[in-house]
Amino acid sequence: MNCYACPVKCGIDRSISKGRCKTGGNFIISHADLFMWEEPCVSGKKGSGAVFFGGCNLNCVYCQNYKISRTGDGRDVSIGELAELVFGLAERGAHNINFVTPSHFTFQLAEFLKLVKPHLNIPVIYNSSGYDDVDSLKKIEGLIDVYLPDFKYGSNEKAHIYSGVDNYVQVACNALKEMLRQQPQNVFDKENMIQKGVLVRHLILPSNIKNSKKVLDILFNINKDMYISLMSQYFPTVATAKFPELNRKLKKGEYDSVLNYFFALGLKKGFMQEMSSADPNFVPVFNLILNN
Repeated sequence: MNCYACPVKCGIDRSISKGRCKTGGNFIISHADLFMWEEPCVSGKKGSGAVFFGGCNLNCVYCQNYKISRTGDGRDVSIGELAELVFGLAERGAHNINFVTPSHFTFQLAEFLKLVKPHLNIPVIYNSSGYDDVDSLKKIEGLIDVYLPDFKYGSNEKAHIYSGVDNYVQVACNALKEMLRQQPQNVFDKENMIQKGVLVRHLILPSNIKNSKKVLDILFNINKDMYISLMSQYFPTVATAKFPELNRKLKKGEYDSVLNYFFALGLKKGFMQEMSSADPNFVPVFNLILNN
């Protein structure tokens, strides 16, 4: 069946070929384990049950997970095998099940969660780039407890240069509005772990402070009360060598400038990161070991 699951709408028959996402029709899992390096309300003390999908519908030159996002590397797993992974993570004490980079598997994920969600007693998180199709998001309505999207760019020019798409801003705005429609209220338990809602992430890029401020303007106009995570964890990767402005870590002054703008706008809810988070050691070792 031709695939129109994501905003690329490539129309590739993924049962016989691979789309822009570098994957076919089966789930491709690159890593599954307890993960401690999300926001405190996601990772908590026991870890988030992170399930990393191989491939991606974007081609971000600075992607920290480039070893799997640009290649589609991972294992083909059946619905039954994925269920074993998910329930195994829950049994190990995961605070939630955290599907990472799921946008190109939304249709399959909807069918999977219809079977599995009734038997889970922890939240399900949809952790995406923000480049999501609204119609596809509607297919998972009622199956996702927490949306954890990125909002990468304040202009399509930057999106074209760094991610290879020309419509990121409009697509991400529409996707975020749909996520907020489905989960309009952030709910936390007595341990301050998120149970429902939307938490938007923005990775601040070096030499791109104006972009970050444009992003905050957009988010403020969508919902000034939303939770926003301002991330300082950027570090250069192999592909950023071709982009001199990106080929260094973020400076503290750059991060502080965006943080100060956050408060100047009147935004109040969210999370900040220490500059020490810009460490490749916080990225999982994508050795295709699935720990359940």
